[in-house]
Amino acid sequence: MPFVLRCFLPFVILGLVLSGCQKPEEPTGEPPVRPVKTMQVTAGATGGVRQFPARIDSLNKADLSFRVPGKVKQILVVEGQEVKKGELLARLDDTDYRIVVNDRRASYQKARKDFLRAKKLIKQGYISRTDFDKLEAAFKSARAALRAAEQDLAYTRLSAPFGGAVAKRYVEQFEEVRPNQPVLALSDTSRLKVIFDVPENIIQSIDRSDKKGRVEVWATFDTLPEKRFPLQFLEASTRADPQTQTFKVTFTMPRPEQLNVLPGMTASVTVDLTHVLRATEGQLLPLTAVTADAALEPIVWVVDGNNTVHARKVRLGGMRGSRVEVLEGLEEGMRVVTAGTAYLAEGMKVRLMPEKEQAEPRPDDLKLILLSRCPAKGGCEGSAGKGASAK
Repeated sequence: MPFVLRCFLPFVILGLVLSGCQKPEEPTGEPPVRPVKTMQVTAGATGGVRQFPARIDSLNKADLSFRVPGKVKQILVVEGQEVKKGELLARLDDTDYRIVVNDRRASYQKARKDFLRAKKLIKQGYISRTDFDKLEAAFKSARAALRAAEQDLAYTRLSAPFGGAVAKRYVEQFEEVRPNQPVLALSDTSRLKVIFDVPENIIQSIDRSDKKGRVEVWATFDTLPEKRFPLQFLEASTRADPQTQTFKVTFTMPRPEQLNVLPGMTASVTVDLTHVLRATEGQLLPLTAVTADAALEPIVWVVDGNNTVHARKVRLGGMRGSRVEVLEGLEEGMRVVTAGTAYLAEGMKVRLMPEKEQAEPRPDDLKLILLSRCPAKGGCEGSAGKGASAK
């Protein structure tokens, strides 16, 4: 054995022994916290009055534009001005269009005279049928060209298609504009749209077999909370919004005289569903919230104040679409895990994700209920009652 190797061999063996005696490094840090979706248990069917945040919009609104290009000669209105239907709002420089009209009118008059003479000559046999047909076609073509030129001249004037207020001006005077380029925004504020979103659990709780129930809907505003404004049903979407997973419902109301309500403002809508909601004995939870323990007994996972989950046995009732009724085992205010239950264990720490309704569209439920309870003429007038907030 070489001398150098004999000298260093004891040190190598000693290093291996010492490294084998060292304790393995323990992992540092806490285990990752699992995110879960949850919902808070609310009171059972204690009432059918619900409140929703709503936004105000115009019943009729439009971006007005010229259908021909040109230079803006005059804008006759300002933003916020009230206008009547048919009132002139703006106009283009029509010099070129008038020249075209005069040229087309001259061509039309000549073609018309030639055609009238041809009608007399064809009867006397002085011209052929072919020549007559050519003169007739030239006359009709000249007439169509004149009408098109007159229509283009009329398009240089921009009039209000309905009465309302000028909401916005997009161009300035003497500016060149293209066809269909927005010039003015017009809003009809005599009637307003009140738009709000309804979650799936409320729609599924509506009893469509009860045709005698009456839905009462009204709006209130923060600046005048004691005053109720009855609403009239307009339309309801039958497909859930992909972002909010709710259904959009639209009502209308006359413009209040006591308040200056404009598009873009907010309101609070109260809907009294007392007479159309199904009676429930317990809580309605998504099917994904219920699982089973080792004995195949139904349980739900409840999150405590420290974001720790605990299994809780429950007694189930009937199903309501994608939800199941829980008759026993839950109390008001508890927070229940609705997604991710398969990966939970007793005492596990979790992180709460933002709540979001799990919607499955029910195509005609809300629209048919509101249409049958809110007559198109009379609207749905509100009655006295206290509202309970509904998510």
